[in-house]
Amino acid sequence: MYLKKIEGPRAVTLPDGSIMTRADLPSKDTRRWVASRKASVVKGIRHGLLTSEEACVEYALSEEELAEWMNAVENHGESALKATALQRYRQL
Repeated sequence: MYLKKIEGPRAVTLPDGSIMTRADLPSKDTRRWVASRKASVVKGIRHGLLTSEEACVEYALSEEELAEWMNAVENHGESALKATALQRYRQL
């Protein structure tokens, strides 16, 4: 079996005891960002699976957009990433 050489860990253990691997992250060509995909990227960054710089490059995200996702999850939970709930959690 061949494993591609990558920087950083291949898997991390989450606080609930589950294991998250790089295979759990969305594919690099993702164009439609649903809340669950955003949440998996944020979870991967928070637990050290990848860095925010890697995420921005890999998924063609701006630093501001990723920061908004991180702040939304930190302040309101993963439900704040849903497009229909955006107005409820947006800071004016």
